[in-house]
Amino acid sequence: MKKLFWQLNLFSVMLILLYFISGTSNLKAQNYDWIDLDTVKAGRFDTGRMWTFEFPPLDYFKEAYGIDASDEWLDHIRLSALRFATYCSASFVSEDGLIMTNHHCARQSLTDVSQEGEDLTATGFWAPTLNDERPVPGLFVDQLVLIKDVTDEVLAAIDEGTTDAEKLEKKMMVIEAIENREAESSGLEVSVTELFDGAKYSLYGYKRYNDIRLVFAPEDQAGFFGGDPDNFTYPRYNLDCTFFRAYDENGNPLKTDNFFKWSENGPADKEPVFVVGNPGSTNRLKTVSQLEYYRDIQYPRTTELLKDLEDIYGKLLAKYPDRKMEYQDMIFSFANARKSYEGRLEGLRDPVLMQKKRVFENEFKSAVNSDSEMREKYGDLWDMISGIRKELKSISNELFVLSLSRFTSSEYFNFAKDVVEIANQLKLPEEERSELYKGEELNYTIKSIVPEEFDSELADMMLEKQIGRMEKFLGSDHQLVKKMTGGRKGKEAVEYMLDKTVVNDVEKIKELVEEGPDAILNSEDPFIYFVVNSTEKAENLQKQASELNKKEEAFNNQLGRAIFEVYGTSIPPDATFTLRISDGIVKGFEYNGTMAPPFTTFYGMYDRYYGFGKNFPWVLPERWKNPPADFDLEIPFNFVSTNDIIGGNSGSPVINKNAEVVGLAFDGNMESLPGDFIFTTEKNRTVSVHSAGMYEVINDLYGAKRLASELKNGKINKLDKKDKTD
Repeated sequence: MKKLFWQLNLFSVMLILLYFISGTSNLKAQNYDWIDLDTVKAGRFDTGRMWTFEFPPLDYFKEAYGIDASDEWLDHIRLSALRFATYCSASFVSEDGLIMTNHHCARQSLTDVSQEGEDLTATGFWAPTLNDERPVPGLFVDQLVLIKDVTDEVLAAIDEGTTDAEKLEKKMMVIEAIENREAESSGLEVSVTELFDGAKYSLYGYKRYNDIRLVFAPEDQAGFFGGDPDNFTYPRYNLDCTFFRAYDENGNPLKTDNFFKWSENGPADKEPVFVVGNPGSTNRLKTVSQLEYYRDIQYPRTTELLKDLEDIYGKLLAKYPDRKMEYQDMIFSFANARKSYEGRLEGLRDPVLMQKKRVFENEFKSAVNSDSEMREKYGDLWDMISGIRKELKSISNELFVLSLSRFTSSEYFNFAKDVVEIANQLKLPEEERSELYKGEELNYTIKSIVPEEFDSELADMMLEKQIGRMEKFLGSDHQLVKKMTGGRKGKEAVEYMLDKTVVNDVEKIKELVEEGPDAILNSEDPFIYFVVNSTEKAENLQKQASELNKKEEAFNNQLGRAIFEVYGTSIPPDATFTLRISDGIVKGFEYNGTMAPPFTTFYGMYDRYYGFGKNFPWVLPERWKNPPADFDLEIPFNFVSTNDIIGGNSGSPVINKNAEVVGLAFDGNMESLPGDFIFTTEKNRTVSVHSAGMYEVINDLYGAKRLASELKNGKINKLDKKDKTD
């Protein structure tokens, strides 16, 4: 699924930073008098159905689907599934190491293996022979081969601490010691994962495959047909699949006993299906006060910030169409993240969903308070966490505005930080200064402040948005804001600040430096003034927020123990980008006053193509415009099911009870986005590529007969094996 699939690019780093920046919102309370919230009940699966392999719900699988999930069945599924690099999921689909994942998970790999004059994202790729399969530098997949419970060892170390800080320090130390010990003894890639907010700790050991080669990828317009407008929607028509192959240490296709066989027919309506993958992160075990903080403070601010970035890069794209590839990727990243946060926010603003969370919390509290021992240990945790969120809220405005980030702040502020650092260094005796601020090196340092490729137009646009945020969250009468802007707003404020600054001109910076450190620190330059008068305050606020977050983490760990004492493994832990199995059935849903069908066909894709006048992003690659006569348009293409997935599940295989591939998960619908904090099945759907549709396209449209044969038979054709020796 494209929503935040955890690829570690610059933008995901920005979102991680945003997660720790407090904020506020001007939302007004809404009136829902027409809803009788007293009748709302918590659902059995509100906390989701992302089951871990160490705690599989065997009785539930039997009850719901009549499936006896034996150890052999579960082990085979676990060993057939893969984690794709650090951001997606995947699986083995033949005994010869063939790997299936999403096309959108493979975009960087396509770029990495493109040769001079090629654009594989536009043209797609198919290796006619084994010799043509292209090694992808740096790509790896991980197979979960070891699960070990280390809970007692970790909790014993934590309980030795007498303060929250000591407990966290001891936890990190013991986890590091366990990982080092187990990595040395097993030779595996290992990590200790916290489950149930710290009630359980599992050590996972992965066998890593580093020789991964590209086999097949469709064109981007097939893999992401409909582009951003269709993202998070259904009906869909996407060939969001790519195939790789793992090779062994001798350079031969990997032989594996564990792989998912291919289902030529795919799933039927209402058939039970399972998604096996690595969901990234959820917040379903968070308290109501934490969720309210996300609703009222964090998510509205993040959404507005993403809208600002979309607007900036949209204007740049309109002005500089020759930079389309660069700007379009940025816009998609921002829009994709913004839609995700808007979907979560809409769910948090839904009074029924939030009431379900309150009911669950009240029932949980009652269970804790009904037991004197648990009440003594855990009874005040909710109040403690709520108090922390109130403290974070009280510092949120200043912390947000005063914290500078290279992702969301105008570059002028970074220049000013560099100039102020020069002043701080010059105040020191020369022998105590960093080498960059001595003699001739100081001149080089000054010259490097404003880079040659500095994009002043982008910096100006970012500045205007940043000024708007300062006015909103500090107030236009705030001394810092007035001093910087001279009381002006918008573009006039930008012009005023740029007229008074020297930080964008190396020669002017040099002149200011020659006047001495006091001249710099007392400068009327608005950017320097901001840095001088905000840095210490920002650092203190960040320290305060960090200490509050550490306290809350300790409380979360205690609350996790309480959750496990009350509910045990009857509910799954929050997602941790580790392997899970999620159950569901193939099923359509009501939307826009009608019904979304469980399956779409190729006919629907062509209807969308012609209905939008063949315009981007509903453009088809050349080979798709006139398909061959034996290409069956009636075959299912995409489908929806009630499985529980989140970002990180991109590339997860969808299997039936016989562990056969019936689909490939690639997205969720808009109604699935509140799944960050609550899981429902009324309209929440996983969107997948149908196994029959994938096979039809690969075999009859692309003519990739070798790949089609391998999928059908679960192994490389004997004649194709000769490629490696020819």
